[in-house]
Amino acid sequence: MLEPDMVLATSLTDVRAVEKLGRLGIKVISIPPPGSFDELCKQFLELGEILGEEEKARKIVNDARNKVGLIRKKAGNLSSPRVFVQIGSSPLFAATDDYFIDDFVGFAGGTNIAEKSKTGLYSREEVIKRNPDVIVVVTMGIAGDKEIENWKNYKTLNAVKNNRIHLVDPYRLCSSTPESFVDMLEEFVEILHPDETGRKL
Repeated sequence: MLEPDMVLATSLTDVRAVEKLGRLGIKVISIPPPGSFDELCKQFLELGEILGEEEKARKIVNDARNKVGLIRKKAGNLSSPRVFVQIGSSPLFAATDDYFIDDFVGFAGGTNIAEKSKTGLYSREEVIKRNPDVIVVVTMGIAGDKEIENWKNYKTLNAVKNNRIHLVDPYRLCSSTPESFVDMLEEFVEILHPDETGRKL
């Protein structure tokens, strides 16, 4: 038996499992999904404090903030494509500004067409109406290749006409640390500005 002193839980963790661990005398710390890069950094610092690694966590966060700042500055001088980030297919679900995924788009110099959607539930008709230049499909339990083929049926979309539909690995996108956030942000810059800059800024 591993006999942990502490368990980190997310909003996806079964409540019954959390309660059972508590009854066993195991400390459970719930970490909500971060809504922004700033929240991600704050959570990382809090975790560093809990683990007694404040100095190491602070250095990681400061380095990430500096790199993100440089990327944002350079991306701000590039074009501003309209982007749709799909994180579900049945029903169609979009990344809104309640998700830190929205920061990948904004920091990379793009505009998230679903940013102000209240629930994230979206329709293909609304995507057609807003006509994104880029579609990013997060393969969260959905067949990414099939989704690309589905979008190709909507030939009036700029993203389809210019062959700018991209698949992104959900683990890399949604399980970010400050360090991995930088790596994913660099990938978004490449996706949004393939003719203006390389992957590494």
